Amino acid sequence: MADFRLVNPEGWEYDLQSVYSAYIGYFQLHNVPWYDRTWGQFFETFEQFLGFSWPVIAVTDSWTGRAHIVTRMTTVGAFIKMIKTRFGETLPTPDNMLKVTNFETAQRQLRNIADWATYKKLYMTLPAVALAAFKTRVRSGEPKAIRELWSKRDKTFLAIDFEWSERNPATFLEWGYAAVRCGHLEAYAFLFCFVWDCRLLMVLVFSVGAWPPVPETNYRKGHYIIGDYVDKIVNKHCPTHPWQYAWGDSQIIPRTKLPQIVQSVISSLASPDTETAANNLVLVGHGVSADIQRLEETKIKIPHNVLIIDTAAFERALFNTGERGAMHDPKTGKLRAQGSTLSLGGLLHSLGIDPPCTLHNAGNDAFLCLLALQKILEPITSTPMPTFDPDARRKPKTTGVPLPSPVAFMGFLTVGAVEGGRPISAYLNSPGGSGSPRMRGMVDGMPDDMGSMRKVSKYGSASPPETGGSWKEDKDKDKDRDRMGWTRSSKGLRTVTK
Repeated sequence: MADFRLVNPEGWEYDLQSVYSAYIGYFQLHNVPWYDRTWGQFFETFEQFLGFSWPVIAVTDSWTGRAHIVTRMTTVGAFIKMIKTRFGETLPTPDNMLKVTNFETAQRQLRNIADWATYKKLYMTLPAVALAAFKTRVRSGEPKAIRELWSKRDKTFLAIDFEWSERNPATFLEWGYAAVRCGHLEAYAFLFCFVWDCRLLMVLVFSVGAWPPVPETNYRKGHYIIGDYVDKIVNKHCPTHPWQYAWGDSQIIPRTKLPQIVQSVISSLASPDTETAANNLVLVGHGVSADIQRLEETKIKIPHNVLIIDTAAFERALFNTGERGAMHDPKTGKLRAQGSTLSLGGLLHSLGIDPPCTLHNAGNDAFLCLLALQKILEPITSTPMPTFDPDARRKPKTTGVPLPSPVAFMGFLTVGAVEGGRPISAYLNSPGGSGSPRMRGMVDGMPDDMGSMRKVSKYGSASPPETGGSWKEDKDKDKDRDRMGWTRSSKGLRTVTK
């Protein structure tokens, strides 16, 4: 565009319509018969007022978050000068114009408005301007914006966490999530009115929800371990703990299925993408930038209107404004410096939460990150206790503990956690899986060298159905033996004489 021009938003601080409104109010207050004056044509309507051709930009107020079309005081002075030059009268500068404190600091596009159609076109973009600013405010950890978002009680907060290899960030080891759907927890009230025996009766019925959310029951959560790398890739500087998930069953999946699973979780919670309103989904993470980068690398589609909360930035903003008071480093005893950032463990300790499970497990980190956010916003939130014993999973008993039947999940067999056994997947034991060499010579129900319990069929197969070495092939072997003249008996297999 030939007229495209960017300007610094500093000094652009007066709402354009409020300038017109201020003049109308001034005329009314001081009994000025503007309608009889030669310059009165400019004040008949706001559209006539725009005929002066006003240079404007669109910005948002840093306190209210509302978007405005603003102009400069120098332009108001130019309008007053034009009235004096053309009509010989001097108008005062009204003192009750709406002054906006700009949130934006980057350059904004300059537009010249001389008619109603142009103003209306720009006005239609204000919701998108306000949304863009609100996304930035939430992402930067602004306490007011995040509290406003939480207080509406209509969003879904999804905390996510990836664990990846220190040598190659593209190699994912785990993924975990925890979500709370606040819109389903709010209390509702219904008023029923009806006539009975010539009298009007009113009944007020309450449907009381749970607020604040109860983490144990109101959090939807999950943990996925990449079977290709489990117990093979171990980080040295920051070790992960894939078998220590404390809030449910872990699912062991191949690396190729992770994007599909992550996308399904996000899609199940997000609302449609629009340019004028925030999404129902709010992503949460501690140091979330790295997790967002992982989502982008795996081509996960996230609606552009999704809001993102970084609990590290949120807590840091609270500390910088003095809302968290003076804090000491528990290791050194020194006062915490302004602008410093707490780790997830440090944040939990500062909130009086002794982590009830092992950190650096993707599922545990996601759960505790969402818990920390809720604890900051709802201090009365109680600390939940783990529902599973990770230590019992890590060292399963070798006798007297029957394993449950395998359950199919997204094409892969998963054995849930039971007392003395950790969740395992038949994917690990398939011919194409990473654990297939360990299956040789194993006895059904006995642990392997990694301490994992295996469910083996009578032919030594532990693969998912419809794959090589599966239970389907076991049935085929039975059919082949039957056709070859063999039959089963209590003493084993016997030939049949026809």
